[in-house]
This record gives sequence, C-alpha cells and structure tokens, in this order.
Amino acid sequence: MRDFPPLPDAADAPESLFDGGHLWVQEWVPGGLLRFRLQSSGLLEFGDGRLAFGDDIPLGYRHAVAHVRESFGRERLRAALDDVSDAVFFGVATRHEGLDYDWDRTPSFLGVDVWTADSGFRPPDAAEALFEELGLAPVSAVAKELRADSFDPASYAFPESAWRDGEAAGVLVRNKTGDRGTLVRDWERPAPYRGDEAAFAEESVTEARIESAVAHLERRGDPATVDAVADRVVAVVAREAFARAFDDNLAEAAFRSAVAERVSRALGGA
Repeated sequence: MRDFPPLPDAADAPESLFDGGHLWVQEWVPGGLLRFRLQSSGLLEFGDGRLAFGDDIPLGYRHAVAHVRESFGRERLRAALDDVSDAVFFGVATRHEGLDYDWDRTPSFLGVDVWTADSGFRPPDAAEALFEELGLAPVSAVAKELRADSFDPASYAFPESAWRDGEAAGVLVRNKTGDRGTLVRDWERPAPYRGDEAAFAEESVTEARIESAVAHLERRGDPATVDAVADRVVAVVAREAFARAFDDNLAEAAFRSAVAERVSRALGGA
C-alpha cells in the first residue's frame, strides 16, 4: 500500500510551497494517520503511517475503521475511477489527543489525500470531491485558492474549528503540485488515568453509551448481542478517551471484559 506523503512542519516545508501560485488551507484535527485501499476481494485493507494492520485493527483506530467500512461506496468508487486496484486513500482517524471535540458530530475519519498510479496524488479539490462522492467527509477547507504570497506561517492566526468550540488544532497548507506543510499549535495532554480497567469501565460505560451502541447496530440491521454492543462501546470510549486512558495505558483485553460485564447486565443477561 502506498506510503503517506510527507507532512512536514511548515517551517520545514519545500520553499516552493510559498513561492507562488495558490494554496488550500484545511483544518487539521488530531488523531492517528489512517490509510486504506480496496482489495480485489472487495475487502478494505487498512494501515497507519507505517504498517498495514491485517485483521487486528489497533484500538485507537477501530472507531474510524468501522466508520469507513460502513460508509465507503465501493460501486461509487468503481464508477469514479477507471482502475480502482491501485487507489489508496489517506486521512486521519480523529480521536481525543488532549482537545475536546463534538464527538457525535465530528467524523471519525477525515479524508486528506487520494493516490492512483496514473495520476499520483490528486490535487486537493479533486481529493475533496472524491471523498464526498464515496460517502466520506474530507478535511474542512478554511481557504481555497489563497495566493501563496499572502500566507505568512510566522503570523498566521488559527481559525475557529468546524468541529469544536474554539481554535482549530492546526491547519494543513498545500498546493496543487503536492507541496505541503502543517501548522499545529501546542496543547496540554490530559494526565494519564491511574485506575484499573474495571474502574474505568464503571466510569465510562454509561447507560447512554450502551443505548447508543444498540441503536447504531439496529440501524445497520445487525443484532444487538452483548459482544457486538461491547465492541461498539469499547471503540467509542477508546476514541473519546484515547490520550487519557488508551495511549499505552489500560490493557485492552481487561477493559473489554469489564465492558462486556456491564453491557450484559444492562441488556438483562442477553
């Protein structure tokens, strides 16, 4: 699977990024880099910035992977591209890295780039249109076709976020030839959770989260079994509490077991 394009800090970006032409400025939402492609089998293959995942999707990516699998329009892709076998899609699995977002409204995956063998990396407007065609949200555009000579990284004021109250965490600045750079502001990461898995399950696995997981499965036409509801709740909690509890902190197996116990009680031992 094609590697992620470099995402240097704007200070280290190619000089050609700001030399002339026009820029796209897009909101950068914190999360894990996520890429995927459609295999000949019809299944999607996923990976992060370094490795392909195989069947074992890391916990911090599970919510985003489920969202892509449910939303991705395979037939729309085949209609949009002459050859889908080499297309690779790149984006961000949004999760709590220390900043609060409206998690119910913020897409779990935001598309950034599309690569094909015949065209290379698509220009930002073409990538944006293709993600929307496939049923996935692209990163939000702050400015389109901005003159490069009017953009000063040293004095840039971060815009209001489309997905949270307050400033955006950062922006991705790019041109149509593939040059790009990021401007990301500093923020304080939360103190790590120091309790055990059962205590965190008691805190985070609320009745509302269980009901939401059941409703999600029912909308898809899937049975709301204990295992299915527990898997959904684990993915949601991991996304919304990643930096606090799941970034090399709580053990996944023990947490999922504690979640399943609470879900089983809530569903009446189903």
